[in-house]
This record gives sequence, C-alpha cells and structure tokens, in this order.
Amino acid sequence: MKRIAFFQNDLGVGGIQKSIVNLLRNLDYSRFQADLYLSDKTAFWTDDFPKELNIRYLKPLPRIWSFLPFDLGKKRVETDPKFRECFPANVEYDLAVDFNSYQFSCAVGALTVPAKKRVMWIHNDVRIKLQNEWKYRVLWNAFKGKFKYYDGFVPVSGALEEPFRAMSGVEDKPFTVIQNYIDVGEIHRKMAEECPDLEIDESCMNFVALGRLCHQKGYDIMLDTFAEALKRRDGLRLYIIGDGPDRQALEEQRERLGLADKVTFLGNQPNPYRYMARMDAFLSTSRYEGQPLNIMEAMAVGLPLYCAKNLEQYNEGLQGYEDLVPALAAAQKAEKRPDDLAAYNGEILRRIGELAGE
Repeated sequence: MKRIAFFQNDLGVGGIQKSIVNLLRNLDYSRFQADLYLSDKTAFWTDDFPKELNIRYLKPLPRIWSFLPFDLGKKRVETDPKFRECFPANVEYDLAVDFNSYQFSCAVGALTVPAKKRVMWIHNDVRIKLQNEWKYRVLWNAFKGKFKYYDGFVPVSGALEEPFRAMSGVEDKPFTVIQNYIDVGEIHRKMAEECPDLEIDESCMNFVALGRLCHQKGYDIMLDTFAEALKRRDGLRLYIIGDGPDRQALEEQRERLGLADKVTFLGNQPNPYRYMARMDAFLSTSRYEGQPLNIMEAMAVGLPLYCAKNLEQYNEGLQGYEDLVPALAAAQKAEKRPDDLAAYNGEILRRIGELAGE
C-alpha cells in the first residue's frame, strides 16, 4: 500500500477544493493510505469523506511569509520545530503532493514532510494568469524559487505544460498530466433531489452556467454574448450558479443590458446538480482554465455543451464554438445523455498510482 500526503489550503468554495474533495472521496483506499494536510479550517465541502482518510492541520504561518523569496521563507520554517509536529512520527510518504500550488504553507509542507517523491499540481494556464492577475504576479515572483525542489509536476490538462515550462524556466523535471476526478456517483444521486425554490419556464431554452464569479471565468463575456443571442431569439434563459468577487458588477451589467427577466443568479449551491438536471444546456465562456470541472460535471449530468472555442485546449474531445451567438440563438432541446466517465476516472487513479511508485 502506497502512502500519500496531500497539501491543500482549505476546503472552501472553489474548483481546486472541489477537485481534491472528489479525488479523496473516491481514492482506492485498498491501494492508498492518504493524509490530507490543511492550512486553514475554512470548509464548504465537509461531508462524506471516507473514514480511512486522515485530516491533519498545519501550524498557521505569518501571511507575510508568502511574499518573501521562497528560499528565505523555507529556511524559517525549517528552523521551527512546531511546524513538523503535525507530521506523524517515523513515517515516510511515498508521495507528497502540493495540490494547491499557490499557497506558501502547502509548498513548505510538501517539501519538508519526509517523502520519497514530491510533486506540484498545476491548475491553470500560468502564462495567461500572469497576464491577467497582478496579485498572482506578486505571488509568482515570491514563490518561483520553490520549483527547483519538486521532483515533478502534474498539470490537469496537456495545454498547461508548455506555458508553465516557458514562464518558470523548468526544463529538467518530468510532467504527468492527471485530469480532475469527477464524482459521478455524487452527481447522479443529487440530480434527483428537488429544487422547490426555482420555477423554470419549460417553453424556453434554459442554459446553466456554474463557477466562481471572477474575471477568469468570463461571465461578463457570457452576459454580452447572451444579450446578443436574445436579439435573435427571445425564448432564451440563463441561470448562473456560483458566487464571487464580481457578482455585484455582473448584476449591474445584467441590468444595463436589460436582462433582469432573462438571467438569474442562484448563488452558491451545495447541490448545483439538482438545478443543472432541470436545464437544457450548459454554457461556458471562461477566458482561460486548467481543466474545467464544470464542463465535465455537465457531461455527467448529460447536458449539451455550448463552450467558447478557446476551452478546447483544456478539455480533451471538447468541441467549442468560434461564435456562440448564433449557436445559442439556434439551440434546441435535446435528450440528455449522462456520461459515467468510468474510463476517464479510472485512468486518473492509475496515473496517481504510477506517481506513487506502484
């Protein structure tokens, strides 16, 4: 049995959090013994973890250390014996995983815990992220010194390797693509639950979008696109599940575009699938991604996909649209075809096993 340490900041709302929750709920615990180390007790996803999973908490570190050159911050942690108190005594992991890849505490945890191999997950196209997010540029300049300590890197889609190598200068380390695990069983169970707080006009073509309301996800693009499509066909409706820093601006944009009766913000939902199951199609206009969980979840629900062309590079087999406006205007209701994603998920567990030395 291989022993794996996963380091993640928290279990709050977000794609990274949902990805690790899906994985750890479905890890084969006859093959793996897993410890999940968290830096923060913030939690949205708190239920249904298998009893075999051990959850541990890292000692809180000063926030300012995240902005120090990584080597300096790492040395400070290495001289602090209390940081290691959360590690089990006399245990060496086969694999230590910095799953978060952004947080200082996750990096120093994965790089100081006794382990035979250390890897870092890559969740985004870092070239585009560096261009779009000044806060990320500040963090990158502080933590880029950590890359030399890892034995390998794990992008969640093949499109992420080249941008990361180019921006980081990493040339001599192996990369293993491991996509995001999708908990299809959970999705199908929750699809059947009622959503009595939502009335849907079945005579309309109802689209759903899912994800954090932030610049990366391109909801401003979505609202503009949807407004143009409505000029060609009135019977379209859009339901947006999620919350985030851009919500107020997006609601104001909705009002300016005259979409108050066409677009509904549903906020964060512990069970988004019961809403998705009642929709006719899924819509995504993200500016960039790692490998979008929401698209795979829509496939598990069985929704037809209406996605921007640029998202093809992040999802194997996805067919996007160069121009979504005519596609939305012409969209028709179709029979839902849920995908069990069995081969997809099985390959993820196989590659994790290889990383751990099976």
